[in-house]
Amino acid sequence: MAGSWPGHDGFAGVFTSSCAGPDPRICNRLRVNETTIMTEVRRFPREITEIENVFIPLRDGTRLAARIWLPKDAEHNPVPAILEYLPYRKRDRTVDRDQLTHPYFAGHGYAAIRVDIRGSGDSEGVLKGEYLKQEQDDALNVLDWLEAQSWCTGAVGMIGISWGGFNGLQIAARRHRALKAVVSICSTDDRYADDIHFMGGSLLLDKISWYSTMFSLNTSPPDPEVVGEKWREMWMGRLEGSGFWLKDWLEHQRRDDFYKQGSVCEDWGAIQCPVYAVGGWADGYSNAVFRLIANLKCARKGLIGPWAHKYPHFAKPGPQIGFLQECIRWWDQWLKGKETGIMNEPMLRMWMEDPAPPAAYREHRNGRWIAEENWPSERIEEQKRALFPHRLGNGGEQAGEGRVEIHPWQTVGLAAGRWCPYGAIPDQPRDQREEEGGQVLFDSEPLSADVEIAGFPKLDLGLASDRPNALVAATLCEIMNDGSVTRVSYGVLNLTHRNSDEAPEALKPGVSVQVQIQLNGIAHRFAKGNRIRLALSTAYWPIIWPSPAPVTVTVDLSRSSLMLPVRPARAEDQMLPDFAPAEHAPALKPQMLEPEAHGWTICHDVSTGVTKVRRIENEGVRRHEGHDMETGSWRESEYSIRPDDPLSARMDIRTRRQYRRGNWSVASETRIEFAASASAFLVKARLEAFEEDRPVFVRDWSLAIARDHA
Repeated sequence: MAGSWPGHDGFAGVFTSSCAGPDPRICNRLRVNETTIMTEVRRFPREITEIENVFIPLRDGTRLAARIWLPKDAEHNPVPAILEYLPYRKRDRTVDRDQLTHPYFAGHGYAAIRVDIRGSGDSEGVLKGEYLKQEQDDALNVLDWLEAQSWCTGAVGMIGISWGGFNGLQIAARRHRALKAVVSICSTDDRYADDIHFMGGSLLLDKISWYSTMFSLNTSPPDPEVVGEKWREMWMGRLEGSGFWLKDWLEHQRRDDFYKQGSVCEDWGAIQCPVYAVGGWADGYSNAVFRLIANLKCARKGLIGPWAHKYPHFAKPGPQIGFLQECIRWWDQWLKGKETGIMNEPMLRMWMEDPAPPAAYREHRNGRWIAEENWPSERIEEQKRALFPHRLGNGGEQAGEGRVEIHPWQTVGLAAGRWCPYGAIPDQPRDQREEEGGQVLFDSEPLSADVEIAGFPKLDLGLASDRPNALVAATLCEIMNDGSVTRVSYGVLNLTHRNSDEAPEALKPGVSVQVQIQLNGIAHRFAKGNRIRLALSTAYWPIIWPSPAPVTVTVDLSRSSLMLPVRPARAEDQMLPDFAPAEHAPALKPQMLEPEAHGWTICHDVSTGVTKVRRIENEGVRRHEGHDMETGSWRESEYSIRPDDPLSARMDIRTRRQYRRGNWSVASETRIEFAASASAFLVKARLEAFEEDRPVFVRDWSLAIARDHA
């Protein structure tokens, strides 16, 4: 049913109520390949009401659009609030996952609030960048508003994945009195070193591909059904005022104040409310979990599963867990003052991966849960493995011997998958045998016993480069009995950043330096009889933008070694309680007018020598349940390079996004072309917007931004 919902400081919104009650739960189990993925819960302890849209006023007069789920009796029996704060359009783009999660919280005695950030979705204003101070200031206003609501006890928690995980930490550092706890999923504490921008000081191509997403989203209009006749004025304001963020990003290639803003690692003590940090091994953001629990001074917990970039109750690879139940335990502890026992459990739980053949897509990753009471853990010891020509030591040698040269080959990395996999399509590392032609390999003897690691592998290298600018990419792999090679972890270092991200230094050709490369954190069991492989290259395309010129790096093996964080198996891990099975609220059932379609092809043109990677991400066209808006998006990305020429590297990303209902129809098209000379990054971009297929806005950009040790 629908109607007006009065009594909230004069704000009215459309609401619907779902059937709910204290009756026993009615469940429907969904199965994929006979593995239980999620349980749909249709009845909750408390009946809930949904307020489809409420406008929250900010101090400057701007209004943010919010969707709210809360117990029906919250006016008479106030509850704590759970806030998720994102620029991803609550009414269409995140509506599916919001529907799985937020009604569940409401049904268990919380008000769940999903807010569109300024300039996004149906919120007023213009979004001019990511993680700006303005974003945090607005959030503090939202917390003020929540604290004052008659249905709220005044206690608020924040939850979010990716952007919402970032700003949960950032806003916690602002210490609002109402914010009592945070759940931060797939996020980072360090916007420079561990986000889409850089990896080891090397430029990530995700900087460009991710910006293409926001470039397109910033062209999206609000819904006239929500904001009324001013929708077009708001839309034009976004098209005119959002700017071209990629220019700002490229003008800051060092760790400066631009990236320190929003990096909570700059002041660990600023966060005083409890933090639950969550990540997944298949995701691009697992490393921050280790740093957060090691450095925060507040109450904290960490959880790392096998998952890609999704919420753990529906992420793949599985196993999925009862993450919403885990969140309720966390919220009950910190927002309601109930003793749930969650803080009596180990500080960190991790999924110890079992060996598995390489696969770009996995439904499930075998393994087991392990736990550590504290992090860093005293039981984990670094095992030093020396390097010999084409051989990895067994851990008993003090030093290796000889020298090896890593010669340039720009297409190493084609089998690496995405920097940040989502797990919905084949986007994870394939068989690493495809990479061998451009790498220097160090293989161990067959293992005489299992070797389990947990933490950060590290590589010490004594090396010299024949160029002033070079990078080294290192992959840690397991060679299976059938000869296939599974990537376990990897790391990259721009060698000009060997001493500092704030003050990079060019190499002196031929002069030896000592560097350390930290690989991504992992918990993995190398099986008896398999072999461990370390592979080195001077390129990792299309994850890392290549150096300005072909580079040969000479490694002095006597000053080089691999350090593995070896963790002895412990009986206590077998006594860990299982997580509850995954649950979620009833899912929406949109009408698909055009099907989704995804593709990922790699083609080598023998006549030109060019290798191209082409990705198609077509989300189809759907009609949304409840308000009948039809939305669709399509993106094609092409990455091309010649194996012998880093300056041949090109990116071309085109996106189309459309919205329509009845006679109302708008669309946008964006394009970003990215290349580089030896001295500059070269960018061309175009934005076009259409109303009923008529062009109403167009803007072009053409930039040349000097390469700064990149």
